[in-house]
Amino acid sequence: MPQVTLTVNGTKHTVEVEARTLLVELLREKLRLTGTHVGCDTSQCGACVVHMGGDSIKACTILAVQCEGADVTTIEGLAKADGTLHPMQEAFREYHALQCGFCTPGMVMSAIDLVNKHPGGLSEQEIREGLEGNLCRCTGYHNIVKAIAAAADVMQGRRSELARAAE
Repeated sequence: MPQVTLTVNGTKHTVEVEARTLLVELLREKLRLTGTHVGCDTSQCGACVVHMGGDSIKACTILAVQCEGADVTTIEGLAKADGTLHPMQEAFREYHALQCGFCTPGMVMSAIDLVNKHPGGLSEQEIREGLEGNLCRCTGYHNIVKAIAAAADVMQGRRSELARAAE
């Protein structure tokens, strides 16, 4: 069987996989990082989104062997070692941007990439369009959009709505 060596959340792993193994399967079954979910098996829901080389990808659409030498970040790799949440995770918590939580890891990973790719800021419409590849069956997206806008402010060094409200 082929082996793949990749760095996941800062730790280098060499894993034996079948040639047909998807990245999402490697993460969940071989590395036991179960925050990356499989929701549709058709690349439509976004529950499997991770970052590879700094960009968001759907881990159900790429073979593990294609990730040789890659740097992958999953939802488990976002928080700091002391437990401090990433600003996007904190905003999702603060703005109640989740219900059942199944879509949340992929939604958070996609949102971080969206914010990183728009350093000048995002309108509500741009956030909604940027989330088109992520499905949530529980919410109306309203609080998700608010959370992403607030996290964008923090990530880009602007004062967030939360900070202004606390004054």
